[in-house]
Amino acid sequence: MEAKDSILKIVMLPWLAHGHISPYLELAKNLAKRNCEIYICSTQVNLNSIKNKVSEINQFFNPSFNSIHLIEIQIPFHPDLPPHHHTTNGLPPHLIPTLMKAFSMVIPSFSQTLKTLNPDLVLYDVFQPWASKLAASLSIPAVEFNTTCAAMICYGYHRSENPNSTDFPYPELNPRGSYWVRKMNEMFSSPPDGNEDESSPLESHKRSCQIILTKSFLEIEEKYLDYGSTLLGKRIIPAGALVPDPGCGGDDIVDMSKNVMEWLEKKGKSSTIFVSFGSECYLSREEMEEVAYGLEESMVNFIWVLRFPKEEKRTIRFDESIPKGFLQRVGDRGLLVETWAPQARILAHENIGGFVSHCGWGSIMEAMGFGVPIIGMPMQFDQPINLKVIVEARAGMEVVRDEAGMLDRRAIARVIREVVLGDELGKQIRNGAKEIREKLKMKGGVEMDRVVEELMIVCGKNNKS
Repeated sequence: MEAKDSILKIVMLPWLAHGHISPYLELAKNLAKRNCEIYICSTQVNLNSIKNKVSEINQFFNPSFNSIHLIEIQIPFHPDLPPHHHTTNGLPPHLIPTLMKAFSMVIPSFSQTLKTLNPDLVLYDVFQPWASKLAASLSIPAVEFNTTCAAMICYGYHRSENPNSTDFPYPELNPRGSYWVRKMNEMFSSPPDGNEDESSPLESHKRSCQIILTKSFLEIEEKYLDYGSTLLGKRIIPAGALVPDPGCGGDDIVDMSKNVMEWLEKKGKSSTIFVSFGSECYLSREEMEEVAYGLEESMVNFIWVLRFPKEEKRTIRFDESIPKGFLQRVGDRGLLVETWAPQARILAHENIGGFVSHCGWGSIMEAMGFGVPIIGMPMQFDQPINLKVIVEARAGMEVVRDEAGMLDRRAIARVIREVVLGDELGKQIRNGAKEIREKLKMKGGVEMDRVVEELMIVCGKNNKS
């Protein structure tokens, strides 16, 4: 593909979090396959995390021309935000509002980037409605690409417009128990950085041109896609699960994966669970103990990825957080991996029978793409809503927290055994996840083809010419 052959030149501006940048990259790859030229704009620390993957993608498509380009955005100096904090990964939670405000300060330089590139379209994230406003001032259409589920768009819109209302049209999405009621009320009590216009997801939805793209698919979210389109007065278009290829990654990734995959190969089919709470969620010491005892009592094989905040001394924290004698008692039934594991490769393996997850939408989509049922332990933000969508689809089950928000080892063990070994409900959940996987396989690239058609219309182009 040569630059002159590109049907669309697209600038992407994801939020500064791995859970956002990763689906943007997957969308970029799929659009590049369909002859679009993509420019991903982010801070250096985030671009460094994807540059090797981008290089592989470009080499695969055409070694003589880059289909995907990386454009560095420099956030103006802020004393609380050195360059390594220009990402949510490892950022202390109290600094997230500061990062949001700092990111909006790139408007002048991003404006110059748009003037230089003169793209056909800007794809922007939910926390950057200012990007749409800026693009409009330059006569460039801008479309929001939402990285969470359509149900969350509906729930968030309803709560933002009716902050004191509990009369949601789809009651299955309402928080369960006083803990989650309290948490969701806190989340919707004020905009993320106190500025409704500059960072509000609702404002972002409203400013998107004609359509909104979302990382989802009809098989589990058709009614929410339809309802959300009615609420917003613009169609919400599913872009698919956007599941990464489990085989991607360079030699360094292969080497890091080797021991994990060799261990997994020795287990029985569907006999093992993968336990991971994402790259930016951290269990408290008490939660980690309950998970450990729950895994021990379940008597099911497991791979558990342990992550700790970057500012903590991980070696000490590791020893403090795991119950004494835990490793000896579980023996070869369990494998503990610190910081990172090849999630896509693990979930794609036939010996995996369940995924204990924080229910980030990206992790859920990977699990559905590989037919792995979810054992849900949501922790924050959209995660309880994400889990409810999967529970309703009969592809997952929740470990219910108590009224104080604590996890219980007996509940953890019970749900793990039900999902992996259960005769009735467990079998329904396992079959539900497999059915979703098969439906996604049958669809192929239909959703992405529609996305391209819709974007061509937004840009006023005829893709048949």
